Amino acid sequence: MTNSKKAVQTDAAPKALGPYSQAIVANGMVFCAGQIPLDPATGELIEGGIAEQTHQVLKNLRAVLKAAGSDLDRAVKTTVFLKSMESFVAMNEVYGRPEYFGANPPARSTVEVARLPRDVMVEIEVVALV
Repeated sequence: MTNSKKAVQTDAAPKALGPYSQAIVANGMVFCAGQIPLDPATGELIEGGIAEQTHQVLKNLRAVLKAAGSDLDRAVKTTVFLKSMESFVAMNEVYGRPEYFGANPPARSTVEVARLPRDVMVEIEVVALV
């Protein structure tokens, strides 16, 4: 097993908002930083509610995973951060679509948090196989 790690950066997903990588590839795994619903082209928050925000977050995560040589269907663990658990059902409807994680969705934790960057409704992070 190698101890190397490689940072992943793609313009197909929003730039990091601080001193961190969009993802790190290490030992056959990719560890994605949390993504929020920003348009990668403009850096602006997308319009809409929790469904639209969840869709954009998953699009952003897919872009980062593809840049790392992976995809959402190779995810083994996700963590979903919600501004309000009242959004859970609507977020889950989008998250559960087969075009994202396929027939074998990853393990997941979902938590309500006091606040998220840019006051978004949802942030998701992913760990996947490369």
